[in-house]
Amino acid sequence: MSLKYALIGCGRISFNHVAAAIKNGLDIVALCDIVPQKAEELAAEFGLSGKVKIVSDYRELFNDKPDLVAIATQSGNRGQIALDCIEQGIHLIIEKPITLSLHEADEIIKRSKEKGVKVCACHQNRFNKSVQKLREAVEQGRFGKLLHGTAHIRWNRSKEYYEQAPWRGTWELDGGALMNQGIHNIDLLRWIMGSDIVEVYGVTDNKEHSYIEAEDIGLAIVKFANGSLGLIEGTTYVYPKNLEETLYIFGQKGTVKLGGKSVNIIEEWHFADGLDDPEKVKEKFHENPPNVYGYGHDPLYKDVMDAIKNDRKPYIDAVEGRKALELVLAIYKSSIDGNKVKLPLDGVSSIDFKGMFNK
Repeated sequence: MSLKYALIGCGRISFNHVAAAIKNGLDIVALCDIVPQKAEELAAEFGLSGKVKIVSDYRELFNDKPDLVAIATQSGNRGQIALDCIEQGIHLIIEKPITLSLHEADEIIKRSKEKGVKVCACHQNRFNKSVQKLREAVEQGRFGKLLHGTAHIRWNRSKEYYEQAPWRGTWELDGGALMNQGIHNIDLLRWIMGSDIVEVYGVTDNKEHSYIEAEDIGLAIVKFANGSLGLIEGTTYVYPKNLEETLYIFGQKGTVKLGGKSVNIIEEWHFADGLDDPEKVKEKFHENPPNVYGYGHDPLYKDVMDAIKNDRKPYIDAVEGRKALELVLAIYKSSIDGNKVKLPLDGVSSIDFKGMFNK
């Protein structure tokens, strides 16, 4: 028996979600958007017109009792929608970031456990072949002692991009270069380097996007509990278009660089143990996706469906989603306070930084 599925939010990333749902054999029962035309256009694109319900209020979905819902709305709205779905016993895939508030993230974690609901944070790049190979090397101890890692997101977002949707770049519904564009790579850096963080020092600014509220450049130094360090650079003003997204990992006995549109290519692979041929590794774990979203949605959906079937945690659960959110919020807090921020962090929300770049 296939799982009944619905999507809330039919914007920029919705194509990947519906494609993954179809590929994994989900029974798509409804598409929801506050602008019904967007849902209708999405349905038409996949030949679903007349076969799925189109709704503008996500609460209408509860009448159809879907087993699994993906939430791909504006970031600031995801938390409440998720909590309402959890109350109905619906399993969830939540786009990144899972919310903009640590309080809401904690509630999602708490209530989903109480209700026995599976919640997956959609950090799909963890499923990249390149990333999985890197994670394997870390788990096998091939790096020896981890020394430091760096995450670079050097992209371009034009005024036209922000004008397409007025919520973009706002503190209430989106955040800036780190929270929106950079959070995938920030998630990977934290996950690969050891997850637990002692402190963060960050600086953010808005240099070339005066028409948005949030940052277009963010820099941070991260001190991990295992003694390693992290460096984060995220920007959306690189001329004239997206330049790169890279992840470097340096250890006593190994160096790896991942690059490409969505860290989907192994560009450097060096280990003292000599267990594999670097050129063969690069060739085998190379992917060339058509855009920055990569190929990760398909395996992510497959994993969530298996987690539901076998009553286990998803590979990327809500706790992992909170960790990425916490790190970005810590960078924001450090930037506005001018001090190092100790982790763990509680009760902070993006809305706390409204007016941060008012001149």
